[in-house]
Amino acid sequence: MYSSDPSRYDGRMPYRRCGDSGLLLPEISLGCWHNFGHVDDQNEARAILRRAFDRGITHFDLANNYGPPAGSAEENVGRILAEDFAAHRDELIISSKAGHDMWQGPYGEWGSRKHVLASLDQSLKRLRLDYVDIFYSHRPDPKTNLEETMSALATAVQSGRALYVGLSKYPLKMLKKAVKILKEMGVNCLIYQPPYSILNRWPEAEGIHDWLEDKGIGSIVFSPLAQGMLTGKYVDGIPDGSRAARAEGFLKTSQVEAQIEKIRALHQIASERGISLQHLALRWVLDQSAVTSAIIGARTVAQLDDSIAALQAPSLDRDALELIDSISPAVKKDDAEA
Repeated sequence: MYSSDPSRYDGRMPYRRCGDSGLLLPEISLGCWHNFGHVDDQNEARAILRRAFDRGITHFDLANNYGPPAGSAEENVGRILAEDFAAHRDELIISSKAGHDMWQGPYGEWGSRKHVLASLDQSLKRLRLDYVDIFYSHRPDPKTNLEETMSALATAVQSGRALYVGLSKYPLKMLKKAVKILKEMGVNCLIYQPPYSILNRWPEAEGIHDWLEDKGIGSIVFSPLAQGMLTGKYVDGIPDGSRAARAEGFLKTSQVEAQIEKIRALHQIASERGISLQHLALRWVLDQSAVTSAIIGARTVAQLDDSIAALQAPSLDRDALELIDSISPAVKKDDAEA
């Protein structure tokens, strides 16, 4: 039986206000994109969730299609929440998303009311929850008008199935319009979720960060370690067992090879300052004023602990920041390589 650590709120995990809202999020959040599907070790998954909560991570980020297979991450996390965290539900921020391919037929993806609200109901069933704290539109739908998708998000809040709503991966022009539509429907957009790392800085280049800060909207970034490329494990090539070496993984060998010179240069900057590349990468992300929280993934408890340890790393000096800018400048999405 799980007994939570009574010292989990002792100050080791800092919390940041999410935009202008009243909601605080931990600087490090746990992502369940990988490592919680049916193909993964469920004992390790349980240990990771327990360790995260014991270290003050109160936010677990999911989506309808996380696994593999799709839906299995929510099923597994939902079971663990029911068995281990039922007494702590009001201490947790659980998020889910709809929009990516989830089931067969014309209603299994994108942004129709039919898909978005059916997906939310399915997620709640898998998670064994009455509501999620944050519900996202996972990607923009080029064939459905924004009013329809945003009306589904508004319904999620108004029906009590979600406390807050957010948007993920929307380009700035569409993001501005979506936020305006939501506001007209009486619902504020709490948060925006893009991929963001030293190797992938398009939210900066496209002005999204500045706009979010101006509008009081939080930003929680995923892939701050560029799918593991900034952990340090690829400095000397692609090791056996790594994400890039796994046939079922999203990270491809070609992606690592395209970034290897940047990775090695960044590793040198970290080494000269006595920190790991992983800690440099996470510290850099968390030092961006627009960022509320960084979502990290972990295959083991040790990996989780290593990411949390980045919170102890000092902010980077001006020379380091200038070197990083010269190695991997902010470029718009079409030009981004990672």
